[in-house]
Amino acid sequence: MSSADRKKQLEATYKAKDTEEWLDIKFTRPAGYWWAVQCERLGLHPNTVTLISMVIGAFAGYCFYYESMAWTVLGILMLVWADILDSADGQLARMTGKKTKIGRLLDGFAGDVWFFCIYFFISLRLTSQPMPFGLPRNWGIWIWILCAFSGFVLHSRQACLADYYRNIYMYYQSGNSELTDSEKILEEKKTIPWGRGWLLKVALFFYGHYTMRQERYTPEFQRMRSILNAKYGENIPATIRETLCRQMYPLLKWANISTFNTRAIVLYVSMLCGCPWAYIVFEMTVMSAICFNMRHTHESICRSMAERES
Repeated sequence: MSSADRKKQLEATYKAKDTEEWLDIKFTRPAGYWWAVQCERLGLHPNTVTLISMVIGAFAGYCFYYESMAWTVLGILMLVWADILDSADGQLARMTGKKTKIGRLLDGFAGDVWFFCIYFFISLRLTSQPMPFGLPRNWGIWIWILCAFSGFVLHSRQACLADYYRNIYMYYQSGNSELTDSEKILEEKKTIPWGRGWLLKVALFFYGHYTMRQERYTPEFQRMRSILNAKYGENIPATIRETLCRQMYPLLKWANISTFNTRAIVLYVSMLCGCPWAYIVFEMTVMSAICFNMRHTHESICRSMAERES
């Protein structure tokens, strides 16, 4: 097989090239594709690959509890591997056509498990350690409060919005998107019997409420979407789609920063320097500022379009 053919096969496993980061294109996706091919040969389902990545990522968090450089490097390698497998599960699903709603939920849940373990073990590691800059006290309960706020409030919102914005862009660019409505998901949940479909029913419950959060964070987009759907249905004019994509495209780089690669690099540097708290500070300051600006800009774009089409 020629290099051009291999490149074409690899790119066919992308969600959308516009939403891919440089590091993903150069490293994560090629490595994920290799693992996806091996998993296909072994007959593994994409959901199985997701569960494996979840376990490996959780182990990475455990590694960060220890202060030794060997454990730190092991934790970094494990998290890199987990991320590659997290890419591989989606690539495998697109290669084999084995896309499921449970898989969509598991894919997002895997990252939550990784970072829950990372925050937990960082908190456990720092509890009895002194604060930096010569402050006359140990971290104590404060590191648990900061990690809980950073993880459950800030990180959760950042990742949630970044995922939604990328799906919105893909929807208006090509229609090939996982953008959906919480009402439809929860209505579908009601039609599934508990007996044979209990797992899917539970998955749809969490997926529906996750989507509900995304909708709650984006009121102007919901208003714009309602106006466009009422006016055009599924046949939104190409000029409107192009205008929205042109205005939203600059936000993709911020959405990508709000997902994994940037925060992982900062985490790696913080752990290698023996300053796990620096990652928490970065999360609460830089990442929060990016999320605020991204949300404000996206809502402004949607408000302007809604007013124009009203």
